[in-house]
Amino acid sequence: MDRFVSTYTMRLDAKGRVSIPAPYRTVLAKDGTDLLHCHPSLAEPALDAGGTSLMAEIEALIARYPPYSEAREELAAALYGTTEMLRIDPEGRVVLTESLKTHAAIADQVTFVGLGHKFRIWEPERFRAHLAEAREKVRQLRRSLGSGSGNEGSISG
Repeated sequence: MDRFVSTYTMRLDAKGRVSIPAPYRTVLAKDGTDLLHCHPSLAEPALDAGGTSLMAEIEALIARYPPYSEAREELAAALYGTTEMLRIDPEGRVVLTESLKTHAAIADQVTFVGLGHKFRIWEPERFRAHLAEAREKVRQLRRSLGSGSGNEGSISG
């Protein structure tokens, strides 16, 4: 599978390194990179990360806007300007920079959360709170979809 899926919680070692989960490393290797592209999430107190496919998606998003437009410049600054390229060592570890850790309030543990084309790196307690909120929103959506006739568009689970 060429998607980032599942959730893993890992501890940072004494040197500040964290192991990228093996299934995520497999996806990155298939993507043809030994770098982890990582930037502060625009929507959450977490980090967005991925390989060259993530960077291609960012490029496509920015390219939707006219050159030199304010929206394009702001997106480029927010995404390209804050992306850090982290070298993955032979053991599959990266060192998160202080600025990345500060944005996500990361101390000694992180939770990796697969989002398909990318993954998000959270401080574990913040992720638990986010997941509880997300599940409640999905329950509400499911109830609203279920109130119609038939099962079209319903969310199972």
